Amino acid sequence: MAQRGNASTTSLALRNLRGVVIVIVLAFHAMLAYLQWNPAKPAAFDSPPYAWRAFPIIDSSHFFGFDLFCAWQDVYLMSLMFFLSGLFVWPSLQRKNRWGFLRDRLLRLGLPYLFGILILIPIATYPAYAVTGANPSLSAYYDAWRALPFLPIGPLWFLGQLLIFDVAITSMHWLAPGAVGTLGRWSAKAEDKFTVYFAVLLAVSALAYVPLAIAFTPWAWSASGPFAIQFCRPLLYAVYFLAGVALGATDIERGLLRTGGFLARHWARWLAAALASLFLWMGLTDLTINGYTSIPVQLASDLGFVLACATGCFFVIAASLRFATRRSRLLDSLSSNAYGLYLVHYDFVVWLQFALLATALFAAVKAAIVFALTLLLSWGVVLAAQRIPFGALLIGATSRRAAPAS
Repeated sequence: MAQRGNASTTSLALRNLRGVVIVIVLAFHAMLAYLQWNPAKPAAFDSPPYAWRAFPIIDSSHFFGFDLFCAWQDVYLMSLMFFLSGLFVWPSLQRKNRWGFLRDRLLRLGLPYLFGILILIPIATYPAYAVTGANPSLSAYYDAWRALPFLPIGPLWFLGQLLIFDVAITSMHWLAPGAVGTLGRWSAKAEDKFTVYFAVLLAVSALAYVPLAIAFTPWAWSASGPFAIQFCRPLLYAVYFLAGVALGATDIERGLLRTGGFLARHWARWLAAALASLFLWMGLTDLTINGYTSIPVQLASDLGFVLACATGCFFVIAASLRFATRRSRLLDSLSSNAYGLYLVHYDFVVWLQFALLATALFAAVKAAIVFALTLLLSWGVVLAAQRIPFGALLIGATSRRAAPAS
């Protein structure tokens, strides 16, 4: 009975964590327009490196606290999302077999990806054009959008890379059927030999990230084709995705992710480590941005990023395992609708930031308005979409169309 109770709290903590993560994603995007780090004026829509892809709206109101929050999330949040996405891959792959799993992933990720880049992202991109383009007409916007050397995809790049990882893990399972099981058996010892586990994760992450960060810088994105890739990070994300897959191939109720285990007990230490490594990375990165470009400093900055990424991920996981073990109707709904919220929220974020440009409000007030309305409007759209067969298919939910009265 004790094992069963522990199982329910572990699963519940991870489910609640998914709800927390989507809230962080919405808050992160809501704050981007109000960073003190932003340039004074937006760059031209057709001017490389197309900074509007990351900052579609730049407001004259700033708050430095948002810089700190967004810097921290940028360090670890997407790696954590890939890790969580990998956790349940192995049980699903075993249950559906290779082709069933791959067919499900293509439908679950590929269809929303196509719908998003063809419908949602062009709508979200218009305000970025309107604040810089000479002619705000839709026809002029269409011409400018079509002339871009790449297809804007906004935050949907995550779906594209996740689909690639799912195809890769399916191929690996086909070519080397025992590989995931071997990784799982090693990961099952992670709590008992955590120092070794953490050291290996850091080492592999450094090998995946540092050479690319030195070659391409930590900031460069691709500027051609239908995919958006931050050159230095895909392999790092693959490491965290595979780490999630490997832990998901174990009994997560008894291993590193169990409630009451090593991570949960030491959540405060992980917070201290995450903050310390974050400020270490920020200090080293500030040196590189200000022209101190020696290889040792760049290497130290990139290694600092790897450390800050790992400690940030483990802190959030540890805090969830410690504090998010009770059922909450709010978090339950956020978790159930997290995928849909991620898919549609960006349109609301950008248009709300655009609408507030001319208002004389403090940055914190504007960001709060954007976040609150984005959450409510996105949530409403997702719940409404579930009542339409195509909408339910798009966001991976069961249609909730009311049954006819008998």
